[in-house]
Amino acid sequence: MAARLFLVSVLSHVPVVAGLAYIEHVRRQPSTFEATLVAEPDNHYFRQAIAVTVGGQKLGYVAPEVALSYFDVLSATVPAAVCPARRSAPSDHETSGVELLLDFSALPRPA
Repeated sequence: MAARLFLVSVLSHVPVVAGLAYIEHVRRQPSTFEATLVAEPDNHYFRQAIAVTVGGQKLGYVAPEVALSYFDVLSATVPAAVCPARRSAPSDHETSGVELLLDFSALPRPA
């Protein structure tokens, strides 16, 4: 039971990598919102990249260590998957640099 609770907890705090190019877009979002997840198989930097978008505007990418597991599931999802997102607390940003967290707990789990 404890392992399942830990898994749900981890899946509800998936970090988004948002470099300087996206940070202003992230900061303009409300504290909670829904984000669309878009697999980018043609991404030149990471072949399993999953972009995080709102209204067609990119906010960053799912952390690579999570994207590796979810890429195939999200590539096959039509229409694109949507999940809850929230801006992180200032303390999260200060300790990790993460400004945006996703909740993957309702998404289909990878095989």
